[in-house]
Amino acid sequence: MKAAEIRRTYLSFFEERGHKIVPSASLVPSVHDASVLLTTAGMQPFKPYFLGREEPPARRLVDVQKCFRTTDIEEVGNTARHLTFFEMLGNWSFGDYFKEESIPWGWELSTQGFGMDPERIWVTVFGGDEELGLGPDEEAIAVWRRVGVPDERIVRLGRGDNFWQAGPSGPCGPCSELYLDRGEDFGAAGERPGDDTDRFLEFWNHVFMTYDLGDDGSLTPLPMRNIDTGMGLDRMAAILQDVPSVFETDVVRPLVDLAEEMSGRSYAEGGAVTRAMRIVADHSRGAAFLIADGVVPSNEDRGYILRRIMRRAIQQGSTLGLEAPWLGRFAERTIEIMAEAYPELAAERGAIARWVGDEEESFGRTLERGTELLERLIVEAKESGTSWIDAADAFKLHDTYGFPYDLTKELVAEGGLSVDDSGFEELMEEQRQRARVGAATAHGSENTHERVAIFAAAAAPTRFVGYETLRASTGLAGVEGGDGRALVKLEESPFYAEGGGQVADSGVLRWDGGEARVLDVYRVGNDQVLAVEGSGPAAPIQVSAEVDRETRHATMRNHTATHLLHAALRERLGTHVRQAGSAVRPDKLRFDFTHGQGLGAEELRAVEDRVNEWIKASRPVRWLEMERAEAERLGAMALFGEKYGEWVRVVEVDEVSRELCGGTHVANTAEIGIFKISSEGSSAANVRRIEALTGPAAIDWFRQREDSLREVGELLGAPQDPLSAARRAAERLREAGAGAEQAQKQVLGEEAERLVGQATEVGALQAVVARAPLADQKQLLELANRVQSKLGGDSAIVLGGAEGEKVALVVLVSKAAVGHGLSAAAIVGEAAVVVGGGGGGRDDMAQAGGRDPAKLDEALATARGAIEREAG
Repeated sequence: MKAAEIRRTYLSFFEERGHKIVPSASLVPSVHDASVLLTTAGMQPFKPYFLGREEPPARRLVDVQKCFRTTDIEEVGNTARHLTFFEMLGNWSFGDYFKEESIPWGWELSTQGFGMDPERIWVTVFGGDEELGLGPDEEAIAVWRRVGVPDERIVRLGRGDNFWQAGPSGPCGPCSELYLDRGEDFGAAGERPGDDTDRFLEFWNHVFMTYDLGDDGSLTPLPMRNIDTGMGLDRMAAILQDVPSVFETDVVRPLVDLAEEMSGRSYAEGGAVTRAMRIVADHSRGAAFLIADGVVPSNEDRGYILRRIMRRAIQQGSTLGLEAPWLGRFAERTIEIMAEAYPELAAERGAIARWVGDEEESFGRTLERGTELLERLIVEAKESGTSWIDAADAFKLHDTYGFPYDLTKELVAEGGLSVDDSGFEELMEEQRQRARVGAATAHGSENTHERVAIFAAAAAPTRFVGYETLRASTGLAGVEGGDGRALVKLEESPFYAEGGGQVADSGVLRWDGGEARVLDVYRVGNDQVLAVEGSGPAAPIQVSAEVDRETRHATMRNHTATHLLHAALRERLGTHVRQAGSAVRPDKLRFDFTHGQGLGAEELRAVEDRVNEWIKASRPVRWLEMERAEAERLGAMALFGEKYGEWVRVVEVDEVSRELCGGTHVANTAEIGIFKISSEGSSAANVRRIEALTGPAAIDWFRQREDSLREVGELLGAPQDPLSAARRAAERLREAGAGAEQAQKQVLGEEAERLVGQATEVGALQAVVARAPLADQKQLLELANRVQSKLGGDSAIVLGGAEGEKVALVVLVSKAAVGHGLSAAAIVGEAAVVVGGGGGGRDDMAQAGGRDPAKLDEALATARGAIEREAG
């Protein structure tokens, strides 16, 4: 049975039994779930339903959920079952059916739907736990007996195996797992499920959420008992297709076939070849899915996870002899295999190709050199009789060559060695301290959120009416005072709660005998709570709730402008551009988007002009609600990290854009007035940030520029024509600069002659390692180029200069010297650490800065030592 048929069989089986089919959530969790970086389990998107914070779309649900897990990444390739990306089939009950239905359905689908031999199926149940005060799960045992499982195939296991809990406290309950007995070819006759064996393969887990586990270890029955089941699609495919591993199923084997085709090697060779092909297949597939869900490679959080698996795949591909660029072909094969089930892969084909190609190109440049250095370190460690690699060497690979520490650890382990983890972390922390400028940390936010959530749950949900009106006369559902501000719950509210990047509304509550300013509006799922100054009104009472009209309209202008900006960026730069975050405020807007390089002046002007064209065209802005599937069919773009229900709100700018958005917008683009980009820069690796102004704020920006221009004209003596005056001043400066430049060239020429006279022989090289009487990087590089030119032949030049608290270092290595193993980037990396700085570059040229001039001579001595070590 193919994977596609397994999906269909599972979904249709439960749909026929009253379950609503819901689509897979993104691999990027909702912004409201900060507990994980990626969706790691099938139940994760349903946590708000299990916790009672949100209402599920139906009491019975069934789905196939994309998941990504890296806890066992080192095992991927070593075993027949470990993957990073996998699919989980699940059926869910929220206070509806329980064991009496779940267990028989599990047996029926396994034996009849999937055609598994009932004589080969074993089950495990919770066998009790003294600490919990629970005996065996007799209910489950009785149901299994009724469906026909004999006692000898019902195995009782303890809390560690068959009792599920989300954490040290919270919802929990016994579980029951189904196992397939693969026979004595895979283990001994006396083995049973729960043993550390390959004979019994677990394929379906049924969790019976029954209790709330308290902090003191006590169990309280839940008011609503739930069912949570999980079946790994890849593992079930391996069983039903009768193949020995998940890598030989119909959804992974084509990637292995491609590895065989491109490498000329055979998967059946075993050992390192089989392992490498498994890693390449799994990681390339996982990378394609992560990129399709909006993740881009970086050195932080989920971006680092993506970078790590891509670089691990690239390194393993190199051991197979795959010649770059090859990773894009695996991504394309993944799209061919999986796009029918996950159309987002085809929709993001361009973005996947771009990010995969960029990462392969950037890491490919350093992989060979980093691997060579690591292999040398392993040999040296073994020759010296040590069992580890020094933390400083691992840090140098990470910091200078961009070689992931996880990859270093893995390759070192293959050589039978280890790395000093704590030493490496100390060096990383030292680097963070040097780079840290300072950041404010919010304290107490967790307590505030918990307090707000409890308060919100005590009353019926507030109905938001802020799309239709900015004023509402409504009832007061609840008030809770404290610390000079009160929490208020309204029956109806015109106030927008912060979400989707848009700030919360401000305004005022008025009632007979008083009023209070609204300070904040908290979003609690589909509900909201106001924070107001003072003690608030006394419930029950009628209140008048009024939003600040001017602030709301300014925010609406900026929110619609972000949609126009998004559309203009995708039109100009390409469809790989996706929103990566935003802040929509009344005074300005901030928009983060995925793109690998800065925008030039021409690109920024084109984007700005395009947005203003749409504003001048007076495009109508419409919003309507529809089923999510219909919105996706219409091409509406979703914001990664946002959680959407079955019923969504779509905001459409006529003939420009269509996005899923719950924010507030103007009715016509002309209301925006004018759009001006005020800045563009880097937000994170492969993420750019634009800040912009609209309406009156943009007009104020132009007025300030006009005032500045007038002041410049006055300073230049021509207030009526500052441009002409500036051109004349620039010409005079050029003339003066030309004379100074000529004099500087003469000085540099004389200094170069002096330094050439200090050259020494190191092996077959001419080396110059010296102080220079300047600390300007550009001039230092020009001086080094002159020295290299005068020396000719194989050479290595290291120049350092200091001025005040600033240190500059430049290293040049001739091409022939690079071929003998010398690297300018490596040399400057070692020297820069000494002067408390950092830098980088290429093998033939590198630069660095530092903040400790007193150690410049020591840094130069370190650089000379590096040259002598490599070339001597």
